Amino acid sequence: MALQLAARRLSRGVLNVSFGSVRSKVRLDQPVRYLAACGILWTNPQRWTYYWDQRATPTPPARTFISLANKRKQYSERRIMGYSMQEMYDVVANVDDYKHFVPWCKKSETIMKRAGHAKAQLEVGFPPVMERYTSMITNVRPHLVKAVCSDGKLFNHLETIWRFSPGIPGYPRTCTVDFSISFEFRSILHSQLATVFFDEVVKQMVAAFESRAGKLYGPETRIPRELMFHEVHQT
Repeated sequence: MALQLAARRLSRGVLNVSFGSVRSKVRLDQPVRYLAACGILWTNPQRWTYYWDQRATPTPPARTFISLANKRKQYSERRIMGYSMQEMYDVVANVDDYKHFVPWCKKSETIMKRAGHAKAQLEVGFPPVMERYTSMITNVRPHLVKAVCSDGKLFNHLETIWRFSPGIPGYPRTCTVDFSISFEFRSILHSQLATVFFDEVVKQMVAAFESRAGKLYGPETRIPRELMFHEVHQT
């Protein structure tokens, strides 16, 4: 770092010295001489009284690395859809088809099924990781589909809940969809992927299932704009 010297007085007094952004003062007890050959100000170094201006001492900038808090993330969405409760329930409950339309789902296969319960293996890939896990599913036709990750290596916690309830009175082929997801990564390093996971997977989830219903059941029921609502919460 270049040493910059500025002399306010060339007689007895105080010499202001700047080391980059650090300012200090040198009290001089004899006259200051200018050495033309060197282009510097000079006095007898043995007679200097040197002290720091503490107020000018810079505080090192704080560097932010990975947060040590591995916080659980939550997202919920509620909206009216122009499909019946049964139609939307069937789309969500058919886990085997997830690989065809769910964002970043590479594999989905039901490996066990009994009344009200199922077990499925899924593979979800979003840059830069790939996660394979088993999901335990609870079904209550046509009201509820709940899935809980049981053995994932990437997630410490992953739970999705779909609830279906009647829609708008007078519009029988409508329903209210409540979707929620909560997740927590096992690794603090992987927690930095939370934003990617939100943007690329979670926020597109409901729209993906609505689009799938459109392919299976045709156009949705037309609903007056003033009767529609869409709520999103994220923490």
